[in-house]
Amino acid sequence: MEERITLTLKEIKRLKVIEMTLAKQLRCEEAAEKLGISERHFYRILNRYKTGGEQGLAHASRGRSSPKRLPTEIREQISTLLAMEYADYNSLHLLGVLEKEHHINLSYSSLQNIRRELGYITPRKKKAAKHRSRRDASPIVGMLLQADASIHPWLEDRGPKLALHAFIDDADNRVWATFRDQEDTFGYMLVLRDICLTQGIPMSLYTDRRNVFQGNQKLSIEDQLNGIEHKSHFKTLLTRLGVHLLQATSPQAKGRIERLFGTLQDRLVKALRKARASTLEQANLALADFLPDFNRSFMKTPAQPGSAFVPWNQDHSPDDYFCCRFSRRVRNDNTFTFHNAVLQIPPSPFRHNFARAEIVVLQFPSGDLKVLHNGATIATFQHDPSNPARVERFFPMPQAHQTVHFLPDFSPTPEYDLAMST
Repeated sequence: MEERITLTLKEIKRLKVIEMTLAKQLRCEEAAEKLGISERHFYRILNRYKTGGEQGLAHASRGRSSPKRLPTEIREQISTLLAMEYADYNSLHLLGVLEKEHHINLSYSSLQNIRRELGYITPRKKKAAKHRSRRDASPIVGMLLQADASIHPWLEDRGPKLALHAFIDDADNRVWATFRDQEDTFGYMLVLRDICLTQGIPMSLYTDRRNVFQGNQKLSIEDQLNGIEHKSHFKTLLTRLGVHLLQATSPQAKGRIERLFGTLQDRLVKALRKARASTLEQANLALADFLPDFNRSFMKTPAQPGSAFVPWNQDHSPDDYFCCRFSRRVRNDNTFTFHNAVLQIPPSPFRHNFARAEIVVLQFPSGDLKVLHNGATIATFQHDPSNPARVERFFPMPQAHQTVHFLPDFSPTPEYDLAMST
């Protein structure tokens, strides 16, 4: 039976040129030039054709088994083992079993190829990708704001890593932002305060599921039965403002602000470099100069005119909203504890003493404290600005006369820890 030879396109081209050369239509040097080879190599190919015909143009190793191919007896042994015992083993598991129990060493890809040839597909199937649909942008400004933070070497090698807290309007891409030394509740409060006082209160906010937005405390069975919810400080603020909180289940769901950070990590870094910013304060000053031009370049016209922002009621003090609230009980000596400081409540015209009284402590993004009893302010405490402000952490000013006792906190704090709710 005559053996059939299958030539590749490259070999068919060579055959055509050789036939034209033998027919005196091309000279050998012209044929070598058309094939892109040397004249000496063309003579070598021509001699192979004269000796073996078209078969001489085929690669000499064509049709031969690879010297690295597994021996037939090993392939048959694996086939038998798959049929008898290991059909439901995944390839990685089976690879270890073959090596340990049957002393068969082969690569993962070789085992995969054998299984594929024999029809034993890996039993574990990959989960089908979730179908995602494109979400249209909000038609009116103020209907939906997306919020997130990006921890990045914004100052390059001139200063520490900072966390950029940013909000972007889903309708027109307007951006509000501020820098903090870490991602925390106060960073989001500062940006939201700026938005509420200049634009108004938005209808809804779109975030991820970090503790800073939803809290991290587990509910007891009693709380679950009574419908009690442990809210984070930021979620409590949104509830008081009437802002609806939406939380994404994937980064792709809030792609608008994710893409924003990609742009800012290119352009804002260069603006900070040009401003020679090397500290948090300098970075925020440069950011204030950068954002107006950035918004003019990237803002778009919303689908519909108008605004969904609710103007801020001037009868309401922003400090009563943009803060963290804590409940405390006053001791018999008119002191209370906050963090690791024992703070003294001074004499007040409202009451002879506050022993055993329930008080509310407001902590502002600056770290300062205000103490309320029945809605009236009975004391204020200034935070030491040399220490960064943290939720439920207070460092009084040195030599503060209202501080009875204070021990420095030597416990290490993660550099970019999230604010935790209480």
